[in-house]
Amino acid sequence: MCPLLDRVDIQVEVDAVPYHDLTGKNTEETSYDIKQRVEKARAIQRERFAEDDIYFNAQMDAKQIRKYCALEKNASDFMESVYESLNLSARAHSRILKMARTIADIAGACEIAIEHLAEAVNYRSLDRKYWRR
Repeated sequence: MCPLLDRVDIQVEVDAVPYHDLTGKNTEETSYDIKQRVEKARAIQRERFAEDDIYFNAQMDAKQIRKYCALEKNASDFMESVYESLNLSARAHSRILKMARTIADIAGACEIAIEHLAEAVNYRSLDRKYWRR
């Protein structure tokens, strides 16, 4: 992976939004609702790290990742498969785990489930694009 991109937590390519989607009367989740979920996740993280000298999942070091980002067996097997098939770096592995922890927090989940991990992996789309070359 490109050393610079490897330091970016979220890497996604975004397609242009069709005009009719911009002008439609969609009943999507409101910004207020999203803000509420994010604030709850931040509160979870403040409580989690009350004894540590950090405030957010993104600040975790390797020891904290092992403590707070333990994976169930099926999620661990999935992560191993992704790590090997995408030829990820150790840095990318850590960033995926921290992102999965954040996704689980936003969902209000105590443990990182395979769906949280899969979503976090999807936010590393440039890892996949880079290794296809």
